[in-house]
Amino acid sequence: MRLLPCGTSGLLVELDALDDVLALYAALVDDPPVGVVDLVPAARTLLLHVDPEGGDVAAVGDAVRAARPERGERARGGLVEVPVVYDGEDLDEVGRLTGWGADGVVERHTAQEWTVAFCGFAPGFGYLVAGGDPPAGEAWQVPRRSSPRTRVPAGSVALAGEFSGVYPRESPGGWQLVGRTGLDVFDLRRDPPALLVPGARVRFTAVDEVAG
Repeated sequence: MRLLPCGTSGLLVELDALDDVLALYAALVDDPPVGVVDLVPAARTLLLHVDPEGGDVAAVGDAVRAARPERGERARGGLVEVPVVYDGEDLDEVGRLTGWGADGVVERHTAQEWTVAFCGFAPGFGYLVAGGDPPAGEAWQVPRRSSPRTRVPAGSVALAGEFSGVYPRESPGGWQLVGRTGLDVFDLRRDPPALLVPGARVRFTAVDEVAG
């Protein structure tokens, strides 16, 4: 663990692996150190925003060092259910790459509870990791496409590396598309706009058609 000041009212915690970020975030999010107003996880870091009026960055650093995160622990946010039509253009290819076949990919994708590890790329885009032990001990590792698409439709459900995600709007992208959902995961008229926030739990369910 390495602690670095970030401006005058932030503290950046560098960690060795995503599992360490998830564990530290889980240890701090429900009872943050005094003066911390926001926690922002990423793949290898956790940024703590400190109240510039009444916070003490040094004291926050001491509290982080004193935390005792349990590796493997994850935040338990609200549950988001995502209905998916599994007809993505890359589903058969993902089945071939993993050796699971298309049906096996769908079975595994819907069997596990996923957790939003962090957000990025575009507003409302959550990087989801599978929870617990994967079925038959097989972990998710799906290579990105060798040639990214210039247009990926909003609502596309995709895989890349150890992550799953839902494209919140049309954009370029190089992830493998396995399905589509009609669920609006980002809406500025909603409070908060994003459904897939760090710590949220996600369940994918197979459906024959999407609403909306």
